[in-house]
Amino acid sequence: MESKISQIMGLYFTDWYFPDLRWTDVVEIIIVAFLIYQIMIWIKNTKAWMLLKGILFLAIFILLAAIFKMNTILWIARNSVSVLAIAAIVVFQPELRRALEKLGEKKFLTAIVPIDAGKENERFSQKTLDGITQACFSMGKVKTGALIVVEQAIRLTEYESTGIALDCIVSSQVLINIFEHNTPLHDGAIIVRGNRIVSATCYLPLSDNMGISKELGTRHRAALGMSEVSDALIIVVSEETGYVSVAQGGQLVRNVTPEYLKERLAGIQNKAVENKGISKLWKGRRKHEKKTH
Repeated sequence: MESKISQIMGLYFTDWYFPDLRWTDVVEIIIVAFLIYQIMIWIKNTKAWMLLKGILFLAIFILLAAIFKMNTILWIARNSVSVLAIAAIVVFQPELRRALEKLGEKKFLTAIVPIDAGKENERFSQKTLDGITQACFSMGKVKTGALIVVEQAIRLTEYESTGIALDCIVSSQVLINIFEHNTPLHDGAIIVRGNRIVSATCYLPLSDNMGISKELGTRHRAALGMSEVSDALIIVVSEETGYVSVAQGGQLVRNVTPEYLKERLAGIQNKAVENKGISKLWKGRRKHEKKTH
């Protein structure tokens, strides 16, 4: 049977070349395709897209120089490659850092080998979720500006240190009191870790995204900037309109409803619960191993 198939293949496809593929080659192709896709998505969502367009323009220019044998331009291009590569790393350092942080956020590795097994994944309770939501919309009604950063996997220690250290339970009364006009802590952002407010009057990085609406002020630009450099969920209450907005992953959703805010907070709350469950399973396994030894 196999000989007949080989004869038929040889008869009709004599000029065709069929490479000898192993299963590892197929896996390798899938991995490379996945990496290229992820890089393209990353480039599209960051300033690196402008860099890519600039590189393509330079590549076309150098190709034309090679076709018309412009030796001086080719010599300059050859000697500038290393300098341009270093310059690109310096200019796009925030984007490269965020890409590596995103890679570290992937759960397929930490689920197998929990590098942070000794570190508890803190989650916030339903009381904290309700307190944040109630405070935001209460402040929105009286147009009290607020900026609340809800920390997730990436620790915000460097931004926490720019403010005044606190250690208090999150509640709607505390949040409203912090952001009340003319109080010492009302200016800047607060950082929420788990069920506690850990710092107030914190300075956040401003986004340099030119596509931001001119109607938005410093609070919204700071919220968007923070969402670009971390995985935190940032809530903004506008002092001008009283609207509540949510920023995460470089995206800003304006004028949200209480239900939408609760849904977003519940989303990261459930994520924290899932991580904690994995950590508990790993700890239980290690404990069992110790007992058997």
